Amino acid sequence: MFTFKYTEECRSGMYPPNGPTFKGDVSWYTVNLDLPPSKRWTDVITDKKNDVSLYHYTGSIDLADAFVPSGKLIDLVDKDLPLMVDTLPYPFNEEIRGIASASGVSLGEVVLFNIFYEVFTVCTSLVAEDVNGNLIHARNLDFGLFMGWDLKNRSWIITEKLKPLVVNIDFRRNNQTVFKSTNFAGYVGMLTGIHPRSFTLTMNERFTLDGGYIGILEWILGKRDGMWMSFLTRSVLENATSYESAKALLSDTKLLAPAYFILGGNQPGQACIITRSRTHSINPLELDVKNGRWYVLETNYDHWKEPLFLDDRRTPAMKCMNQTTQADISIKTVYDVLSTKPVLNKLTTYTTLMEVSKGTLESYIRDCPNPSAGVNTPPQHAPGRKTLARQHVYKLQF
Repeated sequence: MFTFKYTEECRSGMYPPNGPTFKGDVSWYTVNLDLPPSKRWTDVITDKKNDVSLYHYTGSIDLADAFVPSGKLIDLVDKDLPLMVDTLPYPFNEEIRGIASASGVSLGEVVLFNIFYEVFTVCTSLVAEDVNGNLIHARNLDFGLFMGWDLKNRSWIITEKLKPLVVNIDFRRNNQTVFKSTNFAGYVGMLTGIHPRSFTLTMNERFTLDGGYIGILEWILGKRDGMWMSFLTRSVLENATSYESAKALLSDTKLLAPAYFILGGNQPGQACIITRSRTHSINPLELDVKNGRWYVLETNYDHWKEPLFLDDRRTPAMKCMNQTTQADISIKTVYDVLSTKPVLNKLTTYTTLMEVSKGTLESYIRDCPNPSAGVNTPPQHAPGRKTLARQHVYKLQF
C-alpha cells in the first residue's frame, strides 16, 4: 500500500524557472504541414535521434510489459503493432511511418509510443482569468506511473527517459503558424497546444470502467467508429478556428477513451473542463467569474467527485490558487502553483504556460527533489512493477 504524499506550503518566487525543480529549457522546432506527412518530422527526429533511439530501445519493453503483462512482447511489438499502423487515420499513420524511417526505430515501437498516452497519462491542467480578463492556461504533464522505479535515483524510469524528448513545435502552413504545441519527439498526437490568439487546449486522462484499454481493443478487433484522443486534439488545434468550434468538436466527437479536455478561449469567461465519456460530454464546468469561479482546474478525477485520496493533487492546487487570489494571478504565480508538491511530483516531465492574448507558449522540463512520498513515490518495500500495473489497470480501468 502506498504512503500519503508529502505536501508542502505553496511555493513562491519560482519564476523565472530556476533551482532544483528546474531541469532545463525546451527547444523549439518547426513542422511544415505543407510537406508530405512522411517527411514532416524528419528535422525533429534527426536532431533528437539519439534520445529517440535510446528511449525506444530501452523503454519499449517497459511500455509493452505494462500494457500486456502476459509477456508476449515480441509478438506485440514486432508483429502486431506494425500492422496496426495501416488502420490509423491519415495523416497520422504516414507521419508515424516517417518517424520510424528517420529514427531507425522499429515501426512497432513507434506505434506503441503513439498509443500509450491514451491510457497512462496523469496531469494537472488549469485556466485562470486575471482581473483584466486575460486568460492563462497552464499544465503539468505527468507520465510513467507503475512503469519501473529506479531505487538508486528514486525516480520513475520511463518518466526520466521522456524528459530529453520534450520539444516545442511550431506547426506551420504557407509559412504561417497554425498552432504551437509541447510534445514528445516521435509522438504525433497533441496533449498541449495553442491556436494563437484563438484558443488553448490540454488533455488529461480520465479513469473509468469504460476505459482506454477497451477502446483500443475494439479498434484492434475492427470497431473503429471512435477517434483517438490525441489525434482529436491535434485535429482541433490544426483545424478549429474559434473557442466555440473547438468546444463543439471536443464535446461531441466519439472517442476511443474517456478524457478531460481543458479548453480556454480568447475572451473573458471563455474556459471550461469538458469531461468526456467515450460517447458524450458529462457535466461541463465553465468559468464563472461573476459567481467567484475565476479559474477551472482538472487533475484526473471528475470535478463533482472527491479525488482518489492517494492521488489528491486537486486540493493542494486549489489551495494555492485561492491563496494567490485573482488579483495576483499571472504566469509567474501559476508556475508557483505547478511547482508545489504534490502538484509537482516524481512523474512530472514538463510544465507549460500559455497566454492566448499574446499567442505565447513556454515550457520547462521539471524535476522533483525529495522528499516526495505518496502515490507518485513507492515505499521501500513496494510490490513489483507488474503487480502495481495490474492493480492500477484493474482498479481504475476495468
